[in-house]
Amino acid sequence: MDKFLLQQQVLERLADDLLQAEQAAQAAHETATHEENIAENKYDTLGLEAAYLATGQERRADAIRQAMAHWRQFRPRPYDASQGIQLGALVCLVDADGQQQQLFLGPEGGSMTLV
Repeated sequence: MDKFLLQQQVLERLADDLLQAEQAAQAAHETATHEENIAENKYDTLGLEAAYLATGQERRADAIRQAMAHWRQFRPRPYDASQGIQLGALVCLVDADGQQQQLFLGPEGGSMTLV
């Protein structure tokens, strides 16, 4: 399996995630600032809750941008047995039933499933 192809797949997935986070942040911001959502009493918190959500989505987008920057700078190297498994390694795990799973160790954005 080509590590550089995997790197591109990770970057594509992160780009999709970033777009989603930015759209969610924009929608929450629009809800928070919409004139119909101005609080009329202390129990009317829709605007405030939307503002918190917008902040959270923007933080998520910032984290994705940071992950993308790390993946762009990342240069996977061939495996070196003298150094063992390190960042950039493509590891094949085999369970007792013979089922295989490959893991690509990258700088950020763990737990992605790539095909």
